[in-house]
Amino acid sequence: MTLDDLYATILSRKSADPSSSWTAQLLAKGPEKCAEKFGEEAIEAIIEAVKDDRKALTSEAADVLYHLLVMLAARDVPLSDVLDELARRQSTSGIAEKAARK
Repeated sequence: MTLDDLYATILSRKSADPSSSWTAQLLAKGPEKCAEKFGEEAIEAIIEAVKDDRKALTSEAADVLYHLLVMLAARDVPLSDVLDELARRQSTSGIAEKAARK
């Protein structure tokens, strides 16, 4: 599965009956709930990284990616926009990019 495949599936759930899909249920609760859930999953991934539990971190990382894409979908931010931003940054060092933000 690619992130594009997952994002397309999430988008297809936006109009689905919430009783038929966890994604549809989450999206029906609104962008704020989607953001909250993303935050929860990010914290869980951080905990597993600190504990050095590779298997648990892998699972939590999958949850983080999924919930990030749900949050983007809830706010109508195309994944392609995020990927374009990453591509734009690719030719600039991280240090220079951060300095340019100030």
